[in-house]
Amino acid sequence: MTERTAAVPEALVALREASVTYPTGVAALGTTTLAVAPGEFISLIGPSGCGKSTLLRLAAGLLEPTTGTAVRADDTRLAFVFQSPTLMPWADVRRNVRLPLELGGVANADAKVTEALRTVGLADFDRAYPRELSGGMQMRVSIARALVTEPSLLLMDEPFGALDEITRERLDDELLALWAQRHLTVLFVTHNIYEAVYLSTRVLVMSPRPGRITGQLEIDEPYPRTDALRVTDRFVKRCQHLSSLMAANEGVR
Repeated sequence: MTERTAAVPEALVALREASVTYPTGVAALGTTTLAVAPGEFISLIGPSGCGKSTLLRLAAGLLEPTTGTAVRADDTRLAFVFQSPTLMPWADVRRNVRLPLELGGVANADAKVTEALRTVGLADFDRAYPRELSGGMQMRVSIARALVTEPSLLLMDEPFGALDEITRERLDDELLALWAQRHLTVLFVTHNIYEAVYLSTRVLVMSPRPGRITGQLEIDEPYPRTDALRVTDRFVKRCQHLSSLMAANEGVR
């Protein structure tokens, strides 16, 4: 059951012994309990098919738990960024970003679109079409489309996975700046342990399907973070620790 309630002010989203089994009989997510506090940047890592995307959909209210509950605070405004930018190829950048406002009948949409594009550095590309943009720029459009609704919770399903390493690292830095400027809470799926450690306040490790949270690591490094962090012993040790947690999961079912 998915609920919206003000009874959990300490968490924007809380999964309480939630699990998901699809009508086909596939157990996608094992019993999972998770509280996402305001201002956290939480990354989910785990093998392909372990239920990371299912967990995000539960948090978004796009999916009902088979058992347990998924609870969201009443004032939570959320937006979802997928692995693919999922842009309308026949529409220019401005119209793509404007779409959720049009669907919601929001007034003063033009000003909100302009601000979102300025925030992601695409103000000069508002009349370009997706085919005219690089992969990184297309993802910026997708992020602008999420930001235009002024969310408090941003759910991101491996958004930079298809990009080259240099572009990924640049967008990681831009995402952290947005997180700080907009006081966002982020739930972020990635297969990249280094990315998870660099971005997060907390990293959760999931087991193979049916996925369960089998470990976590607090990342108590100060922000803003820079490339200098990536070469410190602390960073390397945290990555190694998460790798060992992932390896220990190989026998977990």
